[in-house]
Amino acid sequence: MQVVVIGAGPAGLMCAEVLSGAGHSVAVYDRMPSPARKFLMAGRGGLNLTHSEPFERFVSRYGKAAARLRPSLEAFTPGDLRAWADGLGAESFVGSSGRVFPKAMKASPLLRAWLQRLTDRGVSLHLRQDWLGWDDEKLVFEQEKRFTIQADAVILALGGASWPRLGGDGGWKTILEAEGVPVKPFQPSNVGFNTGWTQLFTERHAGTPLKTIALTFGGKTVRGEVMLTRHGVEGGAIYALSAALRDAIVRHGHADLVIDLRPDLNAGQVISKLGRASPKDSLSNRLRKALGLTPTAIALMHETGATDVKAVTVRLTGVQGLDRAISSAGGIALEAVSDSFELKALPGVYAVGEMLDWEAPTGGYLLQACFSTAVMAARAIANSAQA
Repeated sequence: MQVVVIGAGPAGLMCAEVLSGAGHSVAVYDRMPSPARKFLMAGRGGLNLTHSEPFERFVSRYGKAAARLRPSLEAFTPGDLRAWADGLGAESFVGSSGRVFPKAMKASPLLRAWLQRLTDRGVSLHLRQDWLGWDDEKLVFEQEKRFTIQADAVILALGGASWPRLGGDGGWKTILEAEGVPVKPFQPSNVGFNTGWTQLFTERHAGTPLKTIALTFGGKTVRGEVMLTRHGVEGGAIYALSAALRDAIVRHGHADLVIDLRPDLNAGQVISKLGRASPKDSLSNRLRKALGLTPTAIALMHETGATDVKAVTVRLTGVQGLDRAISSAGGIALEAVSDSFELKALPGVYAVGEMLDWEAPTGGYLLQACFSTAVMAARAIANSAQA
């Protein structure tokens, strides 16, 4: 069977991995000059492959899409992903947060070994090839001139619409909608938010983190770290709440995020500690000496007018764009694909990874779902060839 994979990111390469391992001929096409650019960029932060938390909790991180993605996550689990990476010489370890990383803490060694394995299996990689859609049943590409390709099966792994400079600009949306495939609008996910910081606060504290804090919004509380920026806030704890914050801003024009600057103390302990501070000290000195707040945390209280360290309200007034987002929501409607991610409007064509309409926070969940949906689709094609 001749299979064409369009998109040389982690999802596309995993499709090639499974199919070439089953003995099928695979050609991978990508419009960028080198493969897996977003994967390599993610690797600069350590390459968070997956997460080690209990499986039920892991699946819940996918929110509304959890039930739909569960079969693929069961077919290729976090444990399977670790074993696969280990088999490529990228031995993994579990960090203190439960996140899983290769010991090299970067993507390039894993990617080099992976591409070499695919080459050894006969997978052909064609770069700088722009996919334009179909001409009857043939795929149309353009490099210096247009050409067509016939394939027995096609896998689309073109990514979402975040980080467009790395290749994922969502340009495929128009092509698929013309073929009757419903595609939901793209929205930024795992993204920073804008606030109305004063100029003085920005000048003194932009680029400074707030550590060991808790954030609450919409009945959900997460602990972690937030980075204060010129525009507002970003960071892992923000990303864990980004979908709810984004949706609230779309509906109401703002979202009020509550920050607990000392989550390890209850309200009574805070009052007790402050009560033992010298009344001669300024409020800032009492907060610093009695509660150990940093100058930035104290400045945040002044900036927001907060009087309670456990309830500092920051009003978010806007969502940063797709060009600054780590990932995107939206994409091909999940009801438009089969259980194995075959497009119902285009038999023999599958879509995987961030092309599909799901989102998850950072922490290994994004890559895991990209790999798992790819494995599910590739195995379905391999099984159909044996039938």
